[in-house]
Amino acid sequence: MRVMVFVKADEHSEAGEMPSEELLAAMMNYNEELVKAGIMRGGDGLQPSSKGVRIRFKGDERTVIDGPFAETKELVAGYWIWEVKSMEEAIEWAKRCPNPMLGESDLELRPFFEAEDFGEALTPEIREQEERLRQQIGEA
Repeated sequence: MRVMVFVKADEHSEAGEMPSEELLAAMMNYNEELVKAGIMRGGDGLQPSSKGVRIRFKGDERTVIDGPFAETKELVAGYWIWEVKSMEEAIEWAKRCPNPMLGESDLELRPFFEAEDFGEALTPEIREQEERLRQQIGEA
């Protein structure tokens, strides 16, 4: 199963403060463990929300909202994509993570939808289209 692991933002990441050399080294060592175990499929840190935008949809209307965004605890500072056997395995890996922030912090783990989750709505034509697109972006 594929799992998205969100590193939740805090006031330091939202202020654009960069991690220490020690934290960077610890995170790189952790990432190396994930890669060697065949778990990590991708991951990156994100710039503060002050450098981002949101697009709000209301019917046919689209509104661009410039950052920064108010609720720091609801923002994401980084992410991983993991391939694991179960949510329990993902939780065990997450518990091994160095604290990604200077103070208290959270990781949020959420499974991806898989093709079988869509049932009959995923017609053979749509499945074929999805497989073709995945091949084109190199995920096959």
